[in-house]
Parts: sequence; structure tokens; C-alpha cells
Amino acid sequence: MSDTIRENRRVSGFSKFNKHQRREWLLNHFLQGHDDGEFAFFDANSSDLQEVVDNFSENTLANFPLPFGIAPNFLINGELYAVPMVIEESSVVAAASSAAKYWMSRGGFEAEIVATEKLGQLHFRWAGAPERRAALFPELERRLRHATADITARMEKRGGGVRSMQWKHLPEVNEQCYQLLVSFGTGDSMGANFINTVLEAYATEIQLWSSDSPLLTDRERDLEVIMAILSNHTPNCVVNARVRCPIEKMNLAGSGVDAADFVRRFSLAVDIARHDPYRAVTHNKGIMNGIDSVVLATGNDFRAVESAAHAFAAEGGTYRSLSRCRVVDNVFIFELTVPLALGTVGGLTRLHPLADLALDVLGRPTANQLMCVAAATGLAQNFAALRSLVTTGIQRGHMKMHLQNVLSSLDASPTERKATTSFFEGRTISHHGVRQYLDKLRGEG
Repeated sequence: MSDTIRENRRVSGFSKFNKHQRREWLLNHFLQGHDDGEFAFFDANSSDLQEVVDNFSENTLANFPLPFGIAPNFLINGELYAVPMVIEESSVVAAASSAAKYWMSRGGFEAEIVATEKLGQLHFRWAGAPERRAALFPELERRLRHATADITARMEKRGGGVRSMQWKHLPEVNEQCYQLLVSFGTGDSMGANFINTVLEAYATEIQLWSSDSPLLTDRERDLEVIMAILSNHTPNCVVNARVRCPIEKMNLAGSGVDAADFVRRFSLAVDIARHDPYRAVTHNKGIMNGIDSVVLATGNDFRAVESAAHAFAAEGGTYRSLSRCRVVDNVFIFELTVPLALGTVGGLTRLHPLADLALDVLGRPTANQLMCVAAATGLAQNFAALRSLVTTGIQRGHMKMHLQNVLSSLDASPTERKATTSFFEGRTISHHGVRQYLDKLRGEG
């Protein structure tokens, strides 16, 4: 790249450009040969809706559509759901739907909340001795709670608020490094803004405490706040989902595998993921295909959920499967335990029209109910993937769904799509094979 091109690509004040100016700048400097229509094609028809979407992020140029699908027939805790799923990967919604239908006639999914505690951290440097914490902490906690009473009052009315706090020493970081680890209840909201607001108020108050508390020595007044922020590690905000069925009823029509052999192979596959991190990562990715789809559809933070899930999977020092399988008295039991910090009020849950609609589809669930639905969907997706892996193989179903994407990439017409889909019914699908068949249809091969 020449110095001239590099210099021309530098920009100042980009965030102050309007959308048209941002598009124009990008087309002139990075996308020569393209036009504004490639962005505008995805603009919402409603200017009011487009303004809402533009305000979700910064420096926006266009919308990025993803499929919004439904997986029906989810029987969860006795309620029948149609589960909204947003994902671009072929076969995920189909697989979840298939698993839901399979388990609907076998008692459905059971799900229960294990705990709903969320965490925040205030890190600070303090020159005092660690053993002084026990004597000083009661006064500090009282002041912190008093200083934030007006902030927490509304949340407390909804059953949430500050649950507890610990004053921890972190000598592995630095001899003067300390942390307040604070647990919160946030009701039906994810609670990120609430937690961060409380923690930042704590940061201000702890500085005041260090300057005016009569309990502190001159040395102990040397306190510096480093940062205050929620933690996305939520090992105490956990849901368990499971399915169970007598082995003799675990038949798979048309698979050629009897129920007992299927359960044996399935259990072994789960055990492999419990002990082999290489397999566990892929195994858990399949679980998150289901969970993330629901999290996205309902306007929740899938990056936070992903981070928490993988940290949870690595507890104990070895990365393991999030799901477990066991057989008790000839009953097959498959379960998933996963941290899920979700909300059904606040954030994008109401601002994004489709997220709001997704919650309507689910019957306006509480946060706990949504956690149960998301966990059950993750377990369903995991079951469907493992069922394929230990019987027909994963590619058969995946490539069947992927065929339409391949045909799109090859600009297939509706007639060509129909003929190709019919031809590959029961055949192995590959990008090369589809191209060859289309060439023959078009008289090019």
C-alpha cells in the first residue's frame, strides 16, 4: 500500500458523519466499484424503526439481517412452547425441532433454576494489612449500602438488590491488591446497568471512607480505586435441564440401531466429551448453538452467556462437557447444567421489535422461565447432534440443510433448485457434486 493511499484512508471525526457520509467515505476509500444500494437494500422500510436500530450501536452503515426461526413442539415443565431462534447456521433450528418432537412424546424437558445470583467486582489498591479487614469491614459495608440505598430501593421492591459482599485480598496480583466481590439479585432484568451503577457508587464511597473514617490509621488511608465492573462469570446463576426415558422407549425409527445400542453409543459419546477437551469444545459449541439462538432472539447478551458457559465448563482446571448422561435402573437420563444470566425487561428486550415479539411468542416469560427455555433448547440441540453423530453421521443432515446455501452461492434458479434437491435426495451432498450437477443441467458439463 502506498503512502498516498494510506494517507487518504485516514479519517478524523468519522463518528460525526451521518449514515450517508459514512457510506460514501467507505465506498470512496475501501469499496471502489460498489454502490450505496448494497447498504441501503437492507434498510428498514420504517424510518422510525431504522432510527431505533441505528442507535443500538455506533458508526452504523447498514442492517445485518439474520434468520428468525421457530422450533415448535418444545414441552418444558409441562408447557408447550414454540421457541424463537436467531442463527445463520444450517440445520440448527431443524435439529432442535426434531429433538423437541422426539422428547414431546417421552415426557418433554424438565428444567429448574439452581441459583440466580450475579456478581460484580470493585478492585482497589490499599496499603493496609490484610488481617485488618475483619475489623474494618462492618463499617465499610454499612456505608456502602447506605450510600446506594436510593439506587437499590427500586430493585429491592422487585425482589432483587445487593445480596452480600466479601472483602478479598489478591496477593497473587499484588500485595496491595484487594477486591470487593458483591452478589446481586436483579429480578427479571439482566441487570448489567444496575450492577455497574451500584459498583461505581461504591467506588466513590470507598474513597470517601478512606479519607474520613476514624477507624483508619494514616497508612490505611492510602487507597486507590482501580476499577468497578460486573463479572460475566456467573457460577451462581445456574439452570439445570434434563430429559429421561426408559431405555426400551429410546427407539429411533429408520436408524437401524436398537434402543439399547443407541443409548450405549450415546453415553459413550458424552463420556468422551467429559474427558477430552478437544471433543468437549465442539460438544459445547453445539449446546451453545441452541442457547445462543434463543439469547439472540430475545435481545439478550450472547457474548456474556458464551463467556460464562465456557468458564463454567473449565471449573476444576479441565475443560469438560456441560452436559452429562447416565443410566439409572434402565432409565436414560441426559442433563445440562449451565450458567445463564438472562433478562426479560430492559435493554434490547423491548427496544428491538423482534426481541419483543419473541418474548410474546414465549408468553412473556420471567427471567427464570426464559433461562429454562434456553437451557432446554441447548440440551435439545446437543441431543440432536449426538444422535446424528452416533448413528448416521453429522454431515447427512447438515449438508441436506446446507444444500440451499450451496445453491444460492451458485445462483441456482427456482427450477434448478427443485431439480437439484430431488436429485440429491438420499445422496451424499458436496459443493463440488452440486456444481457438477448444475453444470449438467445447464448444458455446461
